[in-house]
Formats: sequence, C-alpha cells, structure tokens
Amino acid sequence: MKTLFLTSYFSGVGNLFRNFIQEQILAKQVLFIPTAGNVEHYVGYIDEAKYVFQTLGFSVDILDIANTSEVIIKEKIKQTPYLYISGGNTFYLLQELKKKNLLELINLRISEGMVYIGESAGAIITAGNIKYNQIMDDKMVASELTDYSSLNLVNFAIVPHYGEFPFERTES
Repeated sequence: MKTLFLTSYFSGVGNLFRNFIQEQILAKQVLFIPTAGNVEHYVGYIDEAKYVFQTLGFSVDILDIANTSEVIIKEKIKQTPYLYISGGNTFYLLQELKKKNLLELINLRISEGMVYIGESAGAIITAGNIKYNQIMDDKMVASELTDYSSLNLVNFAIVPHYGEFPFERTES
C-alpha cells in the first residue's frame, strides 16, 4: 500500500498533516530532502516546512542529495519512516535523484510502508513523467537530465500552484 501526502505548499496544510499523521503508527522521524531548492532564488518554504515538522515533534534529518554520497543517501532512505521532498526545480530534483539511483529505492520503501511527503516539485515527481512541467520550471538547470520519467506513483499529472501567483497563467 502506498501512503502519500502531496501538496503545493506544505506549511499551508500543516493542520491537515497533523490529522494525517494521527492515523500513522510510525516514529516521528523524517528524512528531509531540500535539494530541489538548490537552484531557486526563493526558498523560504523549505524553512517553513522544517518548522512544521519540528512543531509536530518530528526529528528532522536534513539531507541534500546533490552533496551526499549515494551509499549514505540509500542507507538513510532505508531507515526513515517518513520521506519529505521539498519544492523547487522539478527537473534539477529529478536529475539529482537519478544521478544517485534513488527512484527504485524510494518506490520500494513506499511499498514497504514508508510515508512519502511531496511538496510542489516533490509532489510532481510522483507522476510517471515530468516533461509537462516545463511550463513552470526551467529544465535548462538540469543539463544532465535526458529522461523525464519519474517515480510513477500516481497515474495523473500533479499541477501545484494552479491559479496562484506567479503561476496564474501558463502557456505550453
């Protein structure tokens, strides 16, 4: 069974997440991956998400996968009951996940009961392919990414921030 919590803006749904975790019987430990924000100018939402977890009594292990070895990342993913992946640039995020060969492991851990929490880019990568998101994110920041296939956890496209500034109007 897959347990996913997908959102545009995690801090904005903190109360919903509080209710969601009451249904879980897992340790309050989260592996917090802010990597998608590495190429963004504004990243205040990352600190806000950390704050939500801390307020709810979670132990937060912050891990930038772009700057950590594949072995360490995989060991941490194998041990965590909750995996949070932040918003930011979806293409850069997917590039870094693929460079460290993490998609298969994340899927496996979700099937084993790990709770996946995705905010914006972290939610988008649960789709089968993220190419559609080029209307929102600059794919040029992920120059090594040639394949847009992603986690394939949901059979629909995630479109966070629909109708919100600065994404009110998009063109393909």
